[in-house]
Amino acid sequence: MEVIHDKENHSFVIKIENASSYVSYSLSGKMMELYTTYTPPQLRGRGLAEKVVKAALEYAKENNLKVVPTCSYVRVFIQRHPEYKSLTD
Repeated sequence: MEVIHDKENHSFVIKIENASSYVSYSLSGKMMELYTTYTPPQLRGRGLAEKVVKAALEYAKENNLKVVPTCSYVRVFIQRHPEYKSLTD
């Protein structure tokens, strides 16, 4: 399962079984707001949301962006993975 960075639509996406799991973001200067994470019901339980969020956070880290986790899933993910906490400080 490959995570695709869809820059045009401001999202990180995994496409599988004619459906998509994604995290959407907006950029403002050096701030990346992660505001929506979605996985269709038929794809849930496979760790897809975790993969797309991790890809987004890695992108932020590589590009020296600060993350604003307005999505509740992203906030919980960062709490559970303290290696990404510095992106929100």
